[in-house]
Amino acid sequence: MGWWQVNADTLARSRFVLSPLAETFACLKLLHAGVGAHPGERNWLRAHLPGYRALLAADPVTGLLVRAGLGRDWIADFLTPTPRDGESFEEGVARVRAARSDQARAHLVLSLAGPLPAGLDRDDLPERAAALLRYVWEETVRPDWDRRRRVLEADVVARTVQVSRSGWAAVLDSLRPGTRWLGQSRFQVNRQEYPPREISGAELVLVPVTPKTGWVSWEGCERYAVVYPCTGVLAELHDRRPVPAGLGALLGTARAGVLILLGAPMSTSRLVAVTGQGLGSVGRHLRVLRDAGLVERRRAGRSVLYVRTAAGEVLVDSAGA
Repeated sequence: MGWWQVNADTLARSRFVLSPLAETFACLKLLHAGVGAHPGERNWLRAHLPGYRALLAADPVTGLLVRAGLGRDWIADFLTPTPRDGESFEEGVARVRAARSDQARAHLVLSLAGPLPAGLDRDDLPERAAALLRYVWEETVRPDWDRRRRVLEADVVARTVQVSRSGWAAVLDSLRPGTRWLGQSRFQVNRQEYPPREISGAELVLVPVTPKTGWVSWEGCERYAVVYPCTGVLAELHDRRPVPAGLGALLGTARAGVLILLGAPMSTSRLVAVTGQGLGSVGRHLRVLRDAGLVERRRAGRSVLYVRTAAGEVLVDSAGA
């Protein structure tokens, strides 16, 4: 297993970061795999996979670059610069483009775990990688970025609540398969047999993406990132869950339904869309639930999200919802 040595100060300073470039690379990975993990990903692939495959068919060098860069156990490092807080897609992809050609080829040798194919022995690999990422961004991510950003922000709020309630160990255990807190300041980041890394004193960021994938990256010994699949990607597709009779009698069926949905952070507009209730009704329910201490409001970027409090969790659990 691969693990990092993380002292308490480094963990306490760690933070969540949203990255348009990481989201774009995660979508590139999904396109490369061509198989969705859930109905939302499968629908997305039906819309975008034909255009992606046509692009690579017309550009076999870039196709070879993708296959080499997304190795079985290792991703070529120059494709995944460590996300920075507040960095735009343009700023992130510029770092991919700025990679040295000899560095890119060396990274591909590592991801391939073997010799570099003759077709990739060239100096324009960073430029080709940046152009492909730009295509994925413009065609598949940017048109939907506002919705994606809201989902990512909701995940960050949920994780922040989890830190306050259960501590960092619970959060690190739940990021993605292969991550867990081992104790004794050790954080397992994947299941691969890689040498441990001492990252105490470095900057550590946790980066959610909507596709069901993840990876780790770092810059020297100063900055480290864990990219993980966020929760709640299909929140807008939730079925209307039945409200237990006792909880409905206590709060009213509509208000109890709102409380049940807030197991994951949601905005007022999203609650309106999911419940089918009017904006005024949802607002009144939220106000009553907040006054009763059953939900709380949190700000994530430009969004205001609501989530159940510990008291709200107890009430829903006791009702069997």
